Amino acid sequence: MLRRALPRRSEARRILVGTLLSAIGRGLTLPFLFIYLTDVRGLTDARAGLVIGWYGAVTLALSPLGGTLIDRFGARRVVLPCLLIEAVGTGSLALVHSTGSAFLVATVIAVGSSAIWSGQNTILASLTDDGERQRVFGLNFALLNLGIGIGGMTSGAIVDIGRPVTFQMIYLLDAVSYLMPALILLTLPGVGGRISSAPAGERSSGGYLTVLRDRPFRRLVIFGLILTTCGYAQIEVGFTAYAVRVVEVSPRVVAWALAANTVMIVLAQLVVIRRLEGRSRTGALAVVGAVFAAAWLILGAAGVVGTSNAIVAALGVMACSAIFGFGETMLSPVMPALTNALATDELRGRYNAMSSMIFGVSGVIGPVTAGPLIGAADGKVWVAAVVGGCLLASLVALSLRRLLAPEVDGRVAADPGTPTRSEPTPATA
Repeated sequence: MLRRALPRRSEARRILVGTLLSAIGRGLTLPFLFIYLTDVRGLTDARAGLVIGWYGAVTLALSPLGGTLIDRFGARRVVLPCLLIEAVGTGSLALVHSTGSAFLVATVIAVGSSAIWSGQNTILASLTDDGERQRVFGLNFALLNLGIGIGGMTSGAIVDIGRPVTFQMIYLLDAVSYLMPALILLTLPGVGGRISSAPAGERSSGGYLTVLRDRPFRRLVIFGLILTTCGYAQIEVGFTAYAVRVVEVSPRVVAWALAANTVMIVLAQLVVIRRLEGRSRTGALAVVGAVFAAAWLILGAAGVVGTSNAIVAALGVMACSAIFGFGETMLSPVMPALTNALATDELRGRYNAMSSMIFGVSGVIGPVTAGPLIGAADGKVWVAAVVGGCLLASLVALSLRRLLAPEVDGRVAADPGTPTRSEPTPATA
Protein backbone atom coordinates (compact mmCIF):
# COMPACT_ATOMS: atom_id res chain seq x y z
CA MET A 1 0.00 0.00 0.00
CA LEU A 2 2.89 2.35 0.69
CA ARG A 3 4.41 1.70 -2.73
CA ARG A 4 1.03 2.35 -4.34
CA ALA A 5 0.59 5.62 -2.44
CA LEU A 6 4.03 6.94 -3.39
CA PRO A 7 4.02 9.40 -6.30
CA ARG A 8 5.58 8.31 -9.55
CA ARG A 9 7.94 11.27 -9.83
CA SER A 10 11.04 11.20 -7.63
CA GLU A 11 10.79 14.96 -7.08
CA ALA A 12 7.43 14.53 -5.36
CA ARG A 13 8.86 11.76 -3.16
CA ARG A 14 11.65 14.07 -2.02
CA ILE A 15 9.12 16.78 -1.20
CA LEU A 16 7.33 14.24 1.02
CA VAL A 17 10.62 13.50 2.82
CA GLY A 18 10.88 17.22 3.55
CA THR A 19 7.37 17.14 5.01
CA LEU A 20 8.34 14.34 7.40
CA LEU A 21 11.56 16.04 8.54
CA SER A 22 9.93 19.42 9.17
CA ALA A 23 7.02 17.73 10.95
CA ILE A 24 9.41 16.11 13.43
CA GLY A 25 10.67 19.57 14.35
CA ARG A 26 7.13 20.89 14.57
CA GLY A 27 6.21 18.05 16.90
CA LEU A 28 9.09 18.98 19.20
CA THR A 29 7.51 22.34 20.01
CA LEU A 30 3.80 22.06 19.18
CA PRO A 31 2.48 21.18 22.68
CA PHE A 32 4.72 23.53 24.64
CA LEU A 33 4.43 27.11 23.36
CA PHE A 34 1.90 28.25 25.97
CA ILE A 35 3.81 26.53 28.78
CA TYR A 36 7.09 27.99 27.55
CA LEU A 37 5.77 31.55 27.42
CA THR A 38 4.08 31.38 30.83
CA ASP A 39 6.06 29.00 33.05
CA VAL A 40 9.52 29.59 31.58
CA ARG A 41 9.47 33.18 30.28
CA GLY A 42 7.06 34.58 32.87
CA LEU A 43 4.27 35.94 30.65
CA THR A 44 0.80 35.95 32.14
CA ASP A 45 -1.77 33.53 30.74
CA ALA A 46 -3.64 36.40 29.09
CA ARG A 47 -0.55 37.80 27.39
CA ALA A 48 0.57 34.39 26.18
CA GLY A 49 -2.91 33.83 24.75
CA LEU A 50 -2.75 37.18 22.97
CA VAL A 51 0.63 36.29 21.46
CA ILE A 52 -0.69 32.99 20.11
CA GLY A 53 -3.88 34.68 18.85
CA TRP A 54 -1.81 37.42 17.18
CA TYR A 55 0.17 34.75 15.32
CA GLY A 56 -3.05 33.22 13.98
CA ALA A 57 -4.48 36.60 12.96
CA VAL A 58 -1.34 37.67 11.06
CA THR A 59 -1.09 34.30 9.31
CA LEU A 60 -4.71 34.52 8.23
CA ALA A 61 -4.35 38.12 7.03
CA LEU A 62 -1.29 37.32 4.89
CA SER A 63 -2.53 34.06 3.37
CA PRO A 64 -4.36 35.70 0.43
CA LEU A 65 -1.20 37.60 -0.48
CA GLY A 66 0.73 34.34 -0.41
CA GLY A 67 -1.65 32.76 -2.92
CA THR A 68 -1.33 35.75 -5.25
CA LEU A 69 2.47 35.66 -5.10
CA ILE A 70 2.49 31.91 -5.79
CA ASP A 71 0.43 32.37 -8.95
CA ARG A 72 2.49 35.33 -10.12
CA PHE A 73 6.03 34.13 -9.39
CA GLY A 74 5.71 30.40 -8.78
CA ALA A 75 5.56 28.45 -5.53
CA ARG A 76 9.32 27.96 -5.38
CA ARG A 77 10.11 31.67 -5.12
CA VAL A 78 7.57 32.03 -2.31
CA VAL A 79 8.08 28.83 -0.30
CA LEU A 80 11.88 29.03 -0.09
CA PRO A 81 12.06 32.47 1.58
CA CYS A 82 9.06 31.59 3.77
CA LEU A 83 10.85 28.47 5.05
CA LEU A 84 13.92 30.55 5.87
CA ILE A 85 11.83 33.20 7.64
CA GLU A 86 10.00 30.48 9.57
CA ALA A 87 13.33 28.96 10.62
CA VAL A 88 14.64 32.32 11.85
CA GLY A 89 11.42 33.05 13.73
CA THR A 90 11.17 29.63 15.36
CA GLY A 91 14.81 29.71 16.44
CA SER A 92 14.29 33.20 17.85
CA LEU A 93 11.71 31.83 20.29
CA ALA A 94 14.68 30.56 22.27
CA LEU A 95 15.65 34.22 22.88
CA VAL A 96 12.21 35.54 23.91
CA HIS A 97 12.40 37.38 27.25
CA SER A 98 9.39 39.74 27.31
CA THR A 99 5.91 40.28 25.93
CA GLY A 100 7.23 42.66 23.28
CA SER A 101 9.84 40.23 22.00
CA ALA A 102 7.25 37.43 22.00
CA PHE A 103 4.94 39.52 19.78
CA LEU A 104 7.84 40.37 17.46
CA VAL A 105 8.91 36.74 17.07
CA ALA A 106 5.29 35.60 16.60
CA THR A 107 4.96 38.14 13.77
CA VAL A 108 8.09 36.81 12.04
CA ILE A 109 6.84 33.21 12.33
CA ALA A 110 3.43 34.21 10.98
CA VAL A 111 5.01 35.88 7.94
CA GLY A 112 6.91 32.68 7.21
CA SER A 113 4.04 30.28 7.72
CA SER A 114 1.45 32.32 5.79
CA ALA A 115 2.28 30.73 2.43
CA ILE A 116 4.14 27.50 3.24
CA TRP A 117 1.12 25.19 3.36
CA SER A 118 -0.56 26.53 0.21
CA GLY A 119 2.79 26.69 -1.59
CA GLN A 120 3.71 23.09 -0.77
CA ASN A 121 0.26 21.88 -1.82
CA THR A 122 0.68 23.74 -5.10
CA ILE A 123 4.07 22.11 -5.65
CA LEU A 124 2.70 18.63 -4.93
CA ALA A 125 -0.23 19.28 -7.26
CA SER A 126 2.17 20.32 -10.03
CA LEU A 127 4.15 17.07 -9.63
CA THR A 128 1.16 14.72 -9.68
CA ASP A 129 -1.83 14.07 -11.91
CA ASP A 130 -5.41 13.81 -10.77
CA GLY A 131 -5.26 10.02 -10.69
CA GLU A 132 -2.59 9.89 -8.00
CA ARG A 133 -3.08 13.25 -6.32
CA GLN A 134 -5.57 12.00 -3.74
CA ARG A 135 -3.21 9.22 -2.64
CA VAL A 136 -0.25 11.59 -2.41
CA PHE A 137 -2.08 14.17 -0.31
CA GLY A 138 -3.22 11.41 2.03
CA LEU A 139 0.33 10.11 2.38
CA ASN A 140 1.55 13.65 2.99
CA PHE A 141 -0.93 13.98 5.88
CA ALA A 142 0.12 10.62 7.36
CA LEU A 143 3.80 11.63 7.23
CA LEU A 144 2.93 14.97 8.83
CA ASN A 145 1.25 13.24 11.77
CA LEU A 146 3.99 10.62 12.04
CA GLY A 147 6.61 13.35 12.27
CA ILE A 148 4.62 15.33 14.83
CA GLY A 149 4.18 12.17 16.90
CA ILE A 150 7.91 11.38 16.82
CA GLY A 151 8.78 14.96 17.71
CA GLY A 152 6.23 15.10 20.52
CA MET A 153 7.48 11.91 22.15
CA THR A 154 11.07 13.11 21.85
CA SER A 155 10.46 16.54 23.36
CA GLY A 156 8.37 15.00 26.14
CA ALA A 157 11.48 13.21 27.31
CA ILE A 158 13.68 16.33 27.00
CA VAL A 159 11.87 19.41 28.27
CA ASP A 160 12.01 20.46 31.90
CA ILE A 161 10.37 23.66 33.17
CA GLY A 162 13.17 24.03 35.69
CA ARG A 163 15.76 24.04 32.88
CA PRO A 164 14.95 26.72 30.27
CA VAL A 165 17.83 25.50 28.12
CA THR A 166 15.82 22.38 27.27
CA PHE A 167 13.10 24.54 25.70
CA GLN A 168 15.71 26.61 23.88
CA MET A 169 17.15 23.38 22.50
CA ILE A 170 13.88 22.15 21.00
CA TYR A 171 13.15 25.52 19.38
CA LEU A 172 16.58 25.55 17.77
CA LEU A 173 16.04 21.99 16.55
CA ASP A 174 12.65 23.03 15.17
CA ALA A 175 14.36 25.88 13.30
CA VAL A 176 16.83 23.43 11.75
CA SER A 177 13.96 21.17 10.68
CA TYR A 178 12.49 23.98 8.54
CA LEU A 179 15.77 24.15 6.64
CA MET A 180 15.42 20.52 5.53
CA PRO A 181 12.56 21.04 3.02
CA ALA A 182 14.29 24.23 1.89
CA LEU A 183 17.49 22.30 1.12
CA ILE A 184 15.51 19.61 -0.67
CA LEU A 185 13.74 22.23 -2.79
CA LEU A 186 17.09 23.81 -3.65
CA THR A 187 18.23 20.48 -5.09
CA LEU A 188 15.17 20.48 -7.41
CA PRO A 189 15.74 23.53 -9.63
CA GLY A 190 12.96 22.55 -12.04
CA VAL A 191 10.28 22.24 -9.37
CA GLY A 192 7.90 24.94 -8.19
CA GLY A 193 7.99 27.32 -11.13
CA ARG A 194 4.97 29.28 -12.24
CA ILE A 195 2.45 26.95 -13.89
CA SER A 196 0.01 28.05 -16.55
CA SER A 197 -2.14 26.46 -19.20
CA ALA A 198 -2.55 29.83 -20.91
CA PRO A 199 -0.39 30.86 -23.90
CA ALA A 200 2.94 32.43 -23.06
CA GLY A 201 2.65 36.08 -22.16
CA GLU A 202 -1.07 35.87 -21.35
CA ARG A 203 -1.75 36.68 -17.70
CA SER A 204 -4.69 35.49 -15.66
CA SER A 205 -7.24 38.03 -14.55
CA GLY A 206 -9.83 38.24 -11.87
CA GLY A 207 -7.79 36.94 -8.94
CA TYR A 208 -9.79 35.95 -5.89
CA LEU A 209 -13.02 37.25 -7.45
CA THR A 210 -12.69 34.56 -10.10
CA VAL A 211 -12.04 31.93 -7.42
CA LEU A 212 -15.12 33.01 -5.47
CA ARG A 213 -17.26 32.92 -8.62
CA ASP A 214 -16.46 29.21 -8.97
CA ARG A 215 -19.74 27.83 -7.63
CA PRO A 216 -18.54 24.29 -6.82
CA PHE A 217 -15.46 25.61 -5.02
CA ARG A 218 -17.56 28.15 -3.15
CA ARG A 219 -19.75 25.28 -1.94
CA LEU A 220 -16.63 23.36 -0.94
CA VAL A 221 -15.41 26.35 1.09
CA ILE A 222 -18.76 26.55 2.90
CA PHE A 223 -18.50 22.84 3.70
CA GLY A 224 -14.95 23.30 4.99
CA LEU A 225 -15.85 26.27 7.19
CA ILE A 226 -18.74 24.43 8.84
CA LEU A 227 -16.83 21.16 9.29
CA THR A 228 -13.60 22.66 10.61
CA THR A 229 -15.42 25.05 12.96
CA CYS A 230 -17.33 22.14 14.48
CA GLY A 231 -14.45 19.69 14.08
CA TYR A 232 -10.76 20.62 13.94
CA ALA A 233 -11.19 23.96 15.68
CA GLN A 234 -12.72 22.24 18.72
CA ILE A 235 -9.80 19.91 19.43
CA GLU A 236 -7.50 22.34 21.25
CA VAL A 237 -10.18 24.09 23.34
CA GLY A 238 -13.58 22.38 23.15
CA PHE A 239 -12.41 18.78 23.35
CA THR A 240 -9.86 19.43 26.09
CA ALA A 241 -12.16 21.64 28.19
CA TYR A 242 -15.10 19.23 27.93
CA ALA A 243 -12.92 16.22 28.77
CA VAL A 244 -11.36 17.85 31.84
CA ARG A 245 -14.29 19.89 33.20
CA VAL A 246 -17.33 17.81 32.28
CA VAL A 247 -16.04 14.25 31.92
CA GLU A 248 -13.54 15.06 34.72
CA VAL A 249 -10.64 13.04 33.38
CA SER A 250 -7.04 14.00 34.12
CA PRO A 251 -4.86 15.92 31.65
CA ARG A 252 -2.85 12.72 31.25
CA VAL A 253 -5.92 10.98 29.80
CA VAL A 254 -6.29 13.86 27.34
CA ALA A 255 -2.65 13.36 26.32
CA TRP A 256 -3.29 9.64 25.78
CA ALA A 257 -6.36 10.49 23.72
CA LEU A 258 -4.36 12.80 21.44
CA ALA A 259 -1.76 10.05 21.08
CA ALA A 260 -4.56 7.65 20.06
CA ASN A 261 -5.59 10.17 17.42
CA THR A 262 -2.08 10.21 15.94
CA VAL A 263 -1.77 6.41 16.03
CA MET A 264 -5.11 6.01 14.26
CA ILE A 265 -4.05 8.39 11.48
CA VAL A 266 -0.67 6.76 10.93
CA LEU A 267 -2.05 3.20 10.93
CA ALA A 268 -5.26 3.78 8.98
CA GLN A 269 -4.28 6.37 6.37
CA LEU A 270 -2.88 4.00 3.73
CA VAL A 271 -5.85 1.65 4.07
CA VAL A 272 -8.31 4.51 3.73
CA ILE A 273 -6.49 5.90 0.69
CA ARG A 274 -6.87 2.57 -1.05
CA ARG A 275 -10.55 2.22 -0.15
CA LEU A 276 -11.33 5.73 -1.43
CA GLU A 277 -10.08 5.06 -4.96
CA GLY A 278 -12.87 5.20 -7.51
CA ARG A 279 -15.40 6.46 -4.97
CA SER A 280 -17.24 9.76 -4.83
CA ARG A 281 -15.21 12.47 -3.15
CA THR A 282 -18.30 14.35 -2.04
CA GLY A 283 -19.65 11.12 -0.58
CA ALA A 284 -16.41 10.72 1.37
CA LEU A 285 -16.70 14.27 2.68
CA ALA A 286 -20.26 13.57 3.81
CA VAL A 287 -19.02 10.48 5.67
CA VAL A 288 -16.35 12.63 7.37
CA GLY A 289 -19.07 14.86 8.82
CA ALA A 290 -20.93 11.80 10.11
CA VAL A 291 -17.77 10.33 11.65
CA PHE A 292 -16.92 13.61 13.40
CA ALA A 293 -20.49 13.79 14.71
CA ALA A 294 -20.21 10.21 16.02
CA ALA A 295 -16.96 11.09 17.79
CA TRP A 296 -18.57 14.06 19.57
CA LEU A 297 -21.58 11.92 20.54
CA ILE A 298 -19.26 9.41 22.19
CA LEU A 299 -17.57 12.25 24.07
CA GLY A 300 -21.00 13.47 25.14
CA ALA A 301 -21.84 10.00 26.39
CA ALA A 302 -18.61 9.98 28.39
CA GLY A 303 -19.76 13.24 29.98
CA VAL A 304 -23.02 11.59 31.03
CA VAL A 305 -21.08 8.69 32.60
CA GLY A 306 -18.64 11.12 34.25
CA THR A 307 -17.17 10.13 37.58
CA SER A 308 -19.65 7.31 38.14
CA ASN A 309 -17.35 5.11 36.08
CA ALA A 310 -13.97 6.72 35.60
CA ILE A 311 -12.57 3.94 33.40
CA VAL A 312 -15.51 4.03 30.97
CA ALA A 313 -15.34 7.83 30.87
CA ALA A 314 -11.61 7.75 30.08
CA LEU A 315 -12.15 5.14 27.36
CA GLY A 316 -14.88 7.33 25.90
CA VAL A 317 -12.53 10.31 25.68
CA MET A 318 -9.85 8.22 23.96
CA ALA A 319 -12.39 6.61 21.62
CA CYS A 320 -13.65 10.05 20.61
CA SER A 321 -10.15 11.17 19.66
CA ALA A 322 -9.36 7.94 17.77
CA ILE A 323 -12.63 8.01 15.80
CA PHE A 324 -12.04 11.67 15.00
CA GLY A 325 -8.63 10.66 13.64
CA PHE A 326 -10.30 8.11 11.36
CA GLY A 327 -12.43 10.91 9.93
CA GLU A 328 -9.27 12.93 9.34
CA THR A 329 -7.82 10.12 7.21
CA MET A 330 -10.72 10.60 4.76
CA LEU A 331 -10.70 14.39 4.82
CA SER A 332 -6.95 14.87 4.36
CA PRO A 333 -6.62 13.26 0.89
CA VAL A 334 -10.00 14.33 -0.51
CA MET A 335 -10.15 18.04 0.39
CA PRO A 336 -6.86 19.13 -1.27
CA ALA A 337 -7.38 16.76 -4.21
CA LEU A 338 -10.81 18.22 -4.91
CA THR A 339 -9.49 21.76 -4.46
CA ASN A 340 -6.78 21.19 -7.07
CA ALA A 341 -9.18 19.36 -9.40
CA LEU A 342 -11.35 22.51 -9.44
CA ALA A 343 -8.41 24.92 -9.72
CA THR A 344 -7.08 26.36 -12.94
CA ASP A 345 -3.32 26.52 -13.36
CA GLU A 346 -3.34 30.32 -13.46
CA LEU A 347 -5.08 30.49 -10.07
CA ARG A 348 -3.88 27.30 -8.39
CA GLY A 349 -1.99 29.19 -5.69
CA ARG A 350 -5.08 31.24 -4.84
CA TYR A 351 -7.28 28.15 -4.68
CA ASN A 352 -4.86 26.48 -2.25
CA ALA A 353 -4.50 29.67 -0.22
CA MET A 354 -8.28 29.98 0.07
CA SER A 355 -8.48 26.34 1.16
CA SER A 356 -5.84 26.86 3.84
CA MET A 357 -7.66 29.99 5.08
CA ILE A 358 -10.62 27.79 6.02
CA PHE A 359 -8.62 26.43 8.93
CA GLY A 360 -7.49 29.92 9.93
CA VAL A 361 -11.02 31.33 10.04
CA SER A 362 -12.44 28.33 11.91
CA GLY A 363 -9.46 28.46 14.26
CA VAL A 364 -10.68 31.89 15.39
CA ILE A 365 -14.40 31.07 15.56
CA GLY A 366 -14.12 27.64 17.21
CA PRO A 367 -12.15 28.52 20.37
CA VAL A 368 -14.13 31.73 20.95
CA THR A 369 -17.48 29.92 20.90
CA ALA A 370 -16.39 26.73 22.69
CA GLY A 371 -15.99 28.23 26.16
CA PRO A 372 -19.47 29.77 26.52
CA LEU A 373 -21.15 26.71 24.97
CA ILE A 374 -19.39 24.28 27.32
CA GLY A 375 -20.42 26.43 30.25
CA ALA A 376 -24.10 26.07 29.32
CA ALA A 377 -26.10 23.08 30.60
CA ASP A 378 -23.01 21.07 31.62
CA GLY A 379 -21.65 21.05 28.09
CA LYS A 380 -24.79 19.61 26.50
CA VAL A 381 -25.29 22.73 24.39
CA TRP A 382 -21.74 22.42 23.06
CA VAL A 383 -22.20 18.74 22.18
CA ALA A 384 -25.48 19.49 20.39
CA ALA A 385 -23.91 22.38 18.47
CA VAL A 386 -20.83 20.49 17.22
CA VAL A 387 -22.80 17.34 16.36
CA GLY A 388 -25.42 19.37 14.49
CA GLY A 389 -22.73 21.37 12.70
CA CYS A 390 -20.91 18.24 11.50
CA LEU A 391 -24.15 16.74 10.19
CA LEU A 392 -24.98 20.02 8.44
CA ALA A 393 -21.56 19.86 6.77
CA SER A 394 -22.45 16.37 5.49
CA LEU A 395 -25.58 17.76 3.86
CA VAL A 396 -23.56 20.54 2.21
CA ALA A 397 -21.11 17.94 0.87
CA LEU A 398 -23.95 15.92 -0.64
CA SER A 399 -25.34 19.06 -2.28
CA LEU A 400 -21.95 19.63 -3.90
CA ARG A 401 -22.09 16.34 -5.80
CA ARG A 402 -24.57 17.57 -8.43
CA LEU A 403 -22.27 20.52 -9.22
CA LEU A 404 -19.31 18.31 -10.15
CA ALA A 405 -18.50 16.28 -13.22
CA PRO A 406 -18.11 12.55 -12.42
CA GLU A 407 -14.35 12.59 -13.07
CA VAL A 408 -13.84 15.60 -10.76
CA ASP A 409 -15.90 13.88 -8.06
CA GLY A 410 -13.69 10.81 -8.46
CA ARG A 411 -16.51 8.50 -9.50
CA VAL A 412 -14.81 7.68 -12.81
CA ALA A 413 -11.20 7.93 -13.89
CA ALA A 414 -10.40 10.86 -16.13
CA ASP A 415 -9.32 10.02 -19.67
CA PRO A 416 -5.51 10.44 -19.66
CA GLY A 417 -5.62 11.68 -23.23
CA THR A 418 -8.02 14.49 -22.44
CA PRO A 419 -6.62 17.66 -20.84
CA THR A 420 -8.37 18.67 -17.62
CA ARG A 421 -8.19 21.64 -15.30
CA SER A 422 -6.15 19.54 -12.88
CA GLU A 423 -3.17 18.90 -15.18
CA PRO A 424 -0.58 21.65 -14.68
CA THR A 425 1.55 22.73 -17.59
CA PRO A 426 4.86 24.53 -16.98
CA ALA A 427 4.78 28.12 -18.20
CA THR A 428 7.13 29.06 -20.99
CA ALA A 429 10.12 30.93 -19.64
